[in-house]
Amino acid sequence: MSILAENKRAAHDYDMKERFHAGIVLNGQEVKSIKLGRAQLAGSFVLYQRGELFWVGAAIPPYQPANAPAGFKEERPRKLLLQKQEISRLIGSSQNQGLTFLPIRLYTVKGKIKMEFALAKKRKKGDKRQIIKKREAEREMRRNLSS
Repeated sequence: MSILAENKRAAHDYDMKERFHAGIVLNGQEVKSIKLGRAQLAGSFVLYQRGELFWVGAAIPPYQPANAPAGFKEERPRKLLLQKQEISRLIGSSQNQGLTFLPIRLYTVKGKIKMEFALAKKRKKGDKRQIIKKREAEREMRRNLSS
């Protein structure tokens, strides 16, 4: 498994509840571009429409801009491949708890590009500060114990 793109800011800004994996419907230009590491996950999200999940807001530039097909859109919605039971379970849990779907990383498995996304809740500014203080206190304790 090789990681092609990662949303590093997500762990800082969101509290991850549960993680999921899904395939993505892509065209050839997008696959080549993602494998070169040109995909950007920041600002993208997963949206539920008509019984399906779509990845929206991700910018994937064409592999060769000079040879891009007519009508190529960098930020088009891309369908996620999940089973119907998984989708219904995800939607139920997200609506009950008021959570959002947040893309975390793109990776390859046996040559296929997959996405890891999470049910997440946005952290408030005070929560972020408490987490930073807690992390620093734990580091200080480890330093004192190792000395």
